[in-house]
Amino acid sequence: MQRRTFIKQTTALSAIASVSAKASNSQNVAKFPVVISTWKNEKANTAAWESLQKTGRALDAVEAGARIPEADPNDTSVGYGGFPDRDGNVTLDACIMDEKGNAGSVTFLQHIMHPISVARAVMEKTPHVMLSGEGALQFALSQGFKKENLLTETAKKAWEEWKKTSKYEPKINIERHDTIGLLALGNQGEISGACTTSGLAFKMHGRVGDSPVIGAAVFCDDEVGGACATGLGEFVLKTLGSFLIVELMRNGKTPQQACEEAIMRIVKRYNYKEFQIGYLALNKKGEYGAYAIQPGFNYTLTTNGVTKVYESASYMK
Repeated sequence: MQRRTFIKQTTALSAIASVSAKASNSQNVAKFPVVISTWKNEKANTAAWESLQKTGRALDAVEAGARIPEADPNDTSVGYGGFPDRDGNVTLDACIMDEKGNAGSVTFLQHIMHPISVARAVMEKTPHVMLSGEGALQFALSQGFKKENLLTETAKKAWEEWKKTSKYEPKINIERHDTIGLLALGNQGEISGACTTSGLAFKMHGRVGDSPVIGAAVFCDDEVGGACATGLGEFVLKTLGSFLIVELMRNGKTPQQACEEAIMRIVKRYNYKEFQIGYLALNKKGEYGAYAIQPGFNYTLTTNGVTKVYESASYMK
């Protein structure tokens, strides 16, 4: 009787453990194709989804999505309308990566509204991955991009107000830093990613964050999946968060687990209470994950033609 009781109890405990393991490893799954982006970017996702319906290719989708906030004068952290550096210059960074491991980026680019498209041109039309500053501008102009003034009146007034104290204090979830990273799975399940930004408001002239850096802001591997980042770029750079997440997924972690581990690499080492980092991950199965240091990070998901904004889990919550 004791032996039978022991076997029954052991079997019951094993069943409970099995259920608990399944719960901890539970994972959100989206049907192909998929678009996911940082923050509340429904218009960007809609543009990306429409691109997928036309071409079916993830690379086209992430570029189309990124171009929406780049051209929005009301978005103060991307492209046209982005807050300038401390000298009054709007400087832009962007990168893009396709399913074949090809990548392109631009840093410290001025006067061009769509740096994501310049980054794609760098990837497809040069032997390089990254062009910077005046060289990036010259290349953009040679490719037919139009030189424009990107400093809006709203951004200029904010800069003039900032100059009264000239004090830089990052505001969690307000100054969003990145501000848009996108991942997409195309009709064939291929993965691509993109990121574009005007960087930290009132930053030092010449500052470049994580947004144009492959492996930091964005990384894709068509055997595994992709990841993208948002937040204070210095800490994404120091931990190469997107590359880390993809490698964690390669070694068996779900996208959610990989995002959580990447955040833990930061909070274990840095004074994380003063800034925000958020990650998104998407694997080849259509499973996705999101995690941030602070509450307030949200993301936008489009699948089956339906776009919704979700609140990410966070370490501090």
